[in-house]
Amino acid sequence: MFNFSLGVGFALVNFCLFLLCYRLFGRMGLYAWVGVATVLANIQVLKTIEMFGIVMTLGNTIYASIYLTSDLLNEKYGERAAKKAVWFGFFSLIATTIIMQLVLLFEQTETDFAQPHLQALFELMPQLVVGSLSAYFISQFVDVKIYSWLKVKCPRPNQLWIRNNGSSLISQLLDSLTFCTIAFWGLYPFDVWLQILLTTYLIKFVVSAASTPVLYIARNMKVPED
Repeated sequence: MFNFSLGVGFALVNFCLFLLCYRLFGRMGLYAWVGVATVLANIQVLKTIEMFGIVMTLGNTIYASIYLTSDLLNEKYGERAAKKAVWFGFFSLIATTIIMQLVLLFEQTETDFAQPHLQALFELMPQLVVGSLSAYFISQFVDVKIYSWLKVKCPRPNQLWIRNNGSSLISQLLDSLTFCTIAFWGLYPFDVWLQILLTTYLIKFVVSAASTPVLYIARNMKVPED
C-alpha cells in the first residue's frame, strides 16, 4: 500500500512539474521536458518495485509524460512541432548514452567511490539500449501520426480526451511490444515475458489516461510566446 500511495503522489509531482515547466517556459519548456524525461525514464527503469503483488519497473510515469508532451505540442502547435520534440528526445538519449560510456572509460582514483555506482546505472546491456531507442523512436512517431489523424476525425475541443487516449492506446502498445521483444525475448520463458509485456503496457496506459485532465489544463494555460 505504501508503494501505491507514493506512486500516486509521485505521478502528481511529475504532472505538476510538467505544468510548471510549460507555464514558465512555454513551447521551449516542452522540448526541455522531453529531453529530461527521456533520460530520467531510462535511469528509473533500472529500479524495480512491487505493487499489488506484481514486480514492475519505475520510469513509466515520467515516460508517459513524453506522450503527454508530444500530444500537447500537436494540439497547440501542430504535427511538425511534435515531431521536433520526438527528435529532440531521441538525440538526448543517444547523447547521454555516448557521453556516459566515455565517462566510464576514465581510470578512477583510489578514493573514487562513484565508479561502481555509475557502472550500475549506465553500463547497460546493448540489447536494452537498442530496445529502448527502437521503442521510443517507433512509438513516438506513430503517436504523432495517430494524434494528427484524430484531430481531423475528432476536431472539437471537448474531444481532446479521444485524441489523447486514442493515440496513446495504440502507440504505447507498440512501445511496450517493441521494447519487451528486443530487450527481453529469449531471456525469460514466454509466460514471464508476456506478463512483463502486459503489466508494462497497462501501467503506461493507466498513467497516460490519468494525465488527460493535465492536458486540458495545459491547453488552456497562458504561457510565454516564442
